[in-house]
Amino acid sequence: MLGTESPQAHLTATDAFCSTLLEPGSLYHFLAEHRREIFADAKFAHLYPSGTGRPSIPASRIASVMVLQTLEGLSDREALDQVRYNLRWKLALGLDLEDRGFDPSVLTYWRNRIKNSSTPTLIFDLAREIINETKILNHHTKRVLDSTVLVDAVITQDTMTQIVAQVKRVRKLIPELSLVPLSDEIDDARAKPAIDYSDEDLINETLSILVRDANALIDRARELGYLSDDEDQVTDSPLTTQQLNAQQLGALGLLGVVAGQDVELVDEERGAYRLTRGVAKDRVISTVDPESRHVHKSRKNYYDGYKGHIAIDAETEIITSATLTKGNASDALVAKELLDQESESVSVYGDSGYSSMDLSKHLAENGHSEVIKPRPLAMAVPDGYSVDDFIVTEPTTETPAKVTCPAGHTVTISAKGRASFTKYCGTCPLRDRCTRSKRGRVMTFGPNHSYARAQRESWKQAETQAAYRAIRPGVERIHAQMKRKLNGSKLRYRGIAKNTMHYLLLGTVWNLKVLLRNNLTRENGNWVIAS
Repeated sequence: MLGTESPQAHLTATDAFCSTLLEPGSLYHFLAEHRREIFADAKFAHLYPSGTGRPSIPASRIASVMVLQTLEGLSDREALDQVRYNLRWKLALGLDLEDRGFDPSVLTYWRNRIKNSSTPTLIFDLAREIINETKILNHHTKRVLDSTVLVDAVITQDTMTQIVAQVKRVRKLIPELSLVPLSDEIDDARAKPAIDYSDEDLINETLSILVRDANALIDRARELGYLSDDEDQVTDSPLTTQQLNAQQLGALGLLGVVAGQDVELVDEERGAYRLTRGVAKDRVISTVDPESRHVHKSRKNYYDGYKGHIAIDAETEIITSATLTKGNASDALVAKELLDQESESVSVYGDSGYSSMDLSKHLAENGHSEVIKPRPLAMAVPDGYSVDDFIVTEPTTETPAKVTCPAGHTVTISAKGRASFTKYCGTCPLRDRCTRSKRGRVMTFGPNHSYARAQRESWKQAETQAAYRAIRPGVERIHAQMKRKLNGSKLRYRGIAKNTMHYLLLGTVWNLKVLLRNNLTRENGNWVIAS
């Protein structure tokens, strides 16, 4: 059952001796005075529906510990050391001087309770209720969107390491499959086979053995009736069963993924495979955290982990919405989720990652306007002619779409969006500024061409760029401070669900600090911003 704080004062209550130690306006002082209002027990009652049993630690204290833990960037054990020995923490939590706190595993237990409940964003939402009650965002209509890379808590694994690790995990979880005879490369390897990795033939030979071992397990599981070949039942993986639990099914599905994502079959009769060139789309980079992904910041610069996404109010710097996704998620797709909470029309500011015709339509349909930087144009020749220097004539009922080049030559755009100027380029005096191709300039116009061109034209307006430069950089500073001051650059957990909770706690701490900076107080049972 859910425990509650007792209002009865004790002789050794910390605030009876040290209440003046807390600085007014600090988060510690705020929690000491108002933790029972912001984290009211009634808000957490659904986590403990039974009214019997041993009372839990009060929700107001656990939620406050989570907030302070995030504020100082501490592990569970470090946080509980502060609960036991730090006077500021004792004051903030309303504990007695001799209170020894509780076991660190309690924090894990509570996080799992919240994560698996119907309200996984509960703590962030409670802070948002305060924001709505103060009406600090009333008539503020500028929202800035941004994402940042958050490094995961696991080591990236190569292909062979993933196959070996997942084969061993499947055999451990499903005892019947542990009887399937495998190669020495699996049985002898602690992490990956000890071979000469400068020998490409030996690499492919060993890889083939590992893939055959993985396939042998999957085939045996199918023979035992654990797996179904009916792909119409596919949910998260092509492996479905009524006899395996979720953990076992997930392990088999992941084995199929890691054994196939980086390899290609070169000889079906011999069962020979080799590493594919390039990187598979949505590639799993670790069996320890299958939801982590490669995140490219540039062609050469990338990280492994997740993306944290926020929307802020440009005037107050309050985070109005936040979420966390796999590292390869599109910013433009996540933007819709960030704006779901908006009840009135807003102006949306974003970098070129949010340049999308689909997002633009979504914003227009919901009455929002946009100030989004367009994607940079690819130039065939540096400082030469871009696609915007070609004049496109839209199709009519009588004539097809056409395009005219800077030299005045006009060609028809095909049904597939292709326009070729090759017959004119041979004698064109502008060729050196237009193309490097020996054949001549060939262009392809996609379905988003008109939108992208209109966006670039709008961007050329001086007032648009001035508004962007004045408002957009603020969100970068918030992300930087969440990483540096709140130690939020590296995640502590595995999987999207747990890391989303952690990221929302970062957003909660940030919002509470902003509210306190704006003189948040409680008057007559209501949250208000003092003048």
